[in-house]
Amino acid sequence: MLSIMQRTVHALREEQLDRKIYLIRGEKVMLDRDLAILYGVETRRLNEQVKRNLSRFPSDFMFQLTKEEMTDWMSQIAITNSIRMGIRRSFYAFTEHGILMLSSILNSERAIQVNIQIMRTFVKLRQYLATHEEIKQKLEEHDYKINSLVEAVELLLTPSEDENKKRIGFV
Repeated sequence: MLSIMQRTVHALREEQLDRKIYLIRGEKVMLDRDLAILYGVETRRLNEQVKRNLSRFPSDFMFQLTKEEMTDWMSQIAITNSIRMGIRRSFYAFTEHGILMLSSILNSERAIQVNIQIMRTFVKLRQYLATHEEIKQKLEEHDYKINSLVEAVELLLTPSEDENKKRIGFV
């Protein structure tokens, strides 16, 4: 029988998680506030643990959003003014490796289960993107072949210099 914690994590659908993964600075990241909700802790508590273990989070694991990035992010998700007023500092963004590192400093069963689900979502996202890259390459190959075929047909349809000459034979 599944525990309450396991049922909660199973309830986190991949569709919900992949909406929480953003592309910032060319990296797929999750924000501290979303991770805190998933882990069932306050955002400030999550950030306190990170600050206590800062050596575990180099810049390719975690970074803080600039004011411009915050503005762009807020405009993308259509945040209301009441929520904007409650934001006092820029969010921290965690890459996939940073999220893995979080599981080592947040020592709870929920953190472990949530991390497993997040990692599965990242893997599926990578597989999805790889599949689409293969399809894109095949389409480009077909486009090249179709363009070559169109050029060949156009060559066949254009009158040659010989057709402009006077023809011999009955009219």
